[in-house]
Amino acid sequence: MNDKHGDDKLTPLPATAGFLPQDDPISRTEDPVDADEIDYLSPVEGHAASVANPDAKAIIEVRDLKMYFPVKSSSVIRRTIGHVQAVDGVSFQVPEGGSLGLVGESGCGKSTTGRLITRLYEPTGGSINFNGRDITNISSRQLKPLRREIQMIFQDPYTSLNPRHSVGAIVGAPLAIHKVVPKDKILPRVQELLEIVGLNPEHYNRYPHEFSGGQRQRIGIARALTLQPKVLVADEPVSALDVSIQAQVINLLQDVQREFNIAFLFVAHDLAVVRHFCPEIAVMYLGKIVEIADRETLYNRPNHPYTQALLSAVPDVKQAAIGGRRERIRLEGDVPSPINPPSGCRFRTRCPIAQEICARVEPPLLQIGQRHKVACHFAGELGQHPDRPVTTGLLGVDDSGAPDPGATPSALAADEPGYSDTWFDLERKTMASA
Repeated sequence: MNDKHGDDKLTPLPATAGFLPQDDPISRTEDPVDADEIDYLSPVEGHAASVANPDAKAIIEVRDLKMYFPVKSSSVIRRTIGHVQAVDGVSFQVPEGGSLGLVGESGCGKSTTGRLITRLYEPTGGSINFNGRDITNISSRQLKPLRREIQMIFQDPYTSLNPRHSVGAIVGAPLAIHKVVPKDKILPRVQELLEIVGLNPEHYNRYPHEFSGGQRQRIGIARALTLQPKVLVADEPVSALDVSIQAQVINLLQDVQREFNIAFLFVAHDLAVVRHFCPEIAVMYLGKIVEIADRETLYNRPNHPYTQALLSAVPDVKQAAIGGRRERIRLEGDVPSPINPPSGCRFRTRCPIAQEICARVEPPLLQIGQRHKVACHFAGELGQHPDRPVTTGLLGVDDSGAPDPGATPSALAADEPGYSDTWFDLERKTMASA
């Protein structure tokens, strides 16, 4: 893609730079290519699917995080008449130097969760723990040094850049604000960052409209890397880009992660991209996490009906090559309003296996494997969902959701970030351990 202001040719990086090897043909240009010639989900040199470090400690721990936006009346005296429950009690961990993917339909609360992590929003409830420190309610003065540790790559690579500022001013602003380097060293540092992300360092005096979409996204990445953060929240970083350009940006983010040991909270719609980039994935629906697991478990053995429906919509190239099609699960009805969500399980109004208990009792995010949690009373693999709810004994209720006087609720019902050494075995209905 070329425009009248300049070409899209990228300056090849030195072999010692550690980014985008020179023998990679897509590292030198952003001109359109045939998408059939590029399979960005296939391992290329240095860009195989990301893997998890089992010994990594959690750098971000989110516990029961909530974000309610007030809904005001249209009268002269504007009263709060309700709340949009954008995020309603999510818990998860992001490992140091690792990646957690957040997927789900539009409006499920993914982007809001990312903005809460960066403290662009003030949480309504819950806690955010960064590197052993609670940052949920710290003051603006205390937030300033924190900005150096947690940065964000925004979804739209154009509207997130100030059109009145040059690229040098955009990327150099964090250096000046935080006084990281002397003023006379800002420009060389900006040029170095532009080179790291695959742009011509001499283009620092150009403006955002003079670049293509892929190049603007690289500028956003350079700005996010300026302060050498420990955590990057990537909000749909490739959704606005062509498929061939997505490959370059995903490879660049993987290189950046390895080079600087940065942890990612990766928000996306594209399940194939998330599978390649994130060893662990959480599925959100209407402000709640309904399933979270490692990559292989979630994609090969999903247990929640919503996750199964999402995965059934992913095009399967290998299946098409050998003939036949995977059966598509079509959900009926619309997503309920987050202002007045359904009682019990929020997915029950569209769930094909919902029963009475689903309307009366909210299912806990129950650990059912070594690295697998699911929030469903009838959790099970596709076509193998049980006839009776599996959570009754843990919640102290009967099959209809009414309290059972003879039962004692289990501590397993509490939603906790991370994983335990023991879990509930769905087949045997007993506790299991590694």
